[in-house]
Amino acid sequence: MKLLSKAIVVASLALPGVVNAQALQCSVPASLPSPHPDVASASQPQRVRPITGYTLALTWAPEYCHSKANDPAKSFECGGGNRFGFTLHGLWPDGVGQEWPQYCTATPILPPELIKRHVCATPSPQFLQHEWSKHGTCMGITPDAYFARSNGLYGKLRYPDMDRLSRRPLTAGQLAAAFATANPGVPASAVRVTANKKGWLDELWLCLDTRFAYTRCVAGSGGLADADSVKVWRGRRY
Repeated sequence: MKLLSKAIVVASLALPGVVNAQALQCSVPASLPSPHPDVASASQPQRVRPITGYTLALTWAPEYCHSKANDPAKSFECGGGNRFGFTLHGLWPDGVGQEWPQYCTATPILPPELIKRHVCATPSPQFLQHEWSKHGTCMGITPDAYFARSNGLYGKLRYPDMDRLSRRPLTAGQLAAAFATANPGVPASAVRVTANKKGWLDELWLCLDTRFAYTRCVAGSGGLADADSVKVWRGRRY
């Protein structure tokens, strides 16, 4: 299959053990599956609410792909030659408590060229459609502006040496502190760490204010306690 010339590799920075690991290697095929509509439902209803801040959610791809390597629907991210570290789950408008805004307006299918521009950050056309439909439509901007904002934030982030962190006992607080050290301007208090039921790192949730500046997360808004243990799955693909 013909491939677009788009490959991203790890780049080392001035801080030892810090990398720009959004995508270690990503090649975008000439054609990608077209997403289907993502709409509100009884379990995920439309909610139009004031925005009180934002969450930038990052997924640890080695853990995500651990059980999905043979899933054809996940082949772009978890199969073939592509390799990912932290991927962009999305940029979520927050509300008060559990009343965050979602599915604010109906929306058409995202255009293929927009998907190709952003699929190395969020490696699933359907998930890009979902993030725009559920979250982006509540921000009063276009799809281009929504993904430019989320990818702009994501693209500036740097990461601690996840291989090194995976090889020793680790707490959520230590991981948040390591992330903050790699990203001056992102306090550890702005980082929430989530894990699956077996204690493996799932995601990082970064808290932002209404001006998209990193800020202390609201107490009780999810994630592990600082003292909770977390394990980092490296896998063969990281």
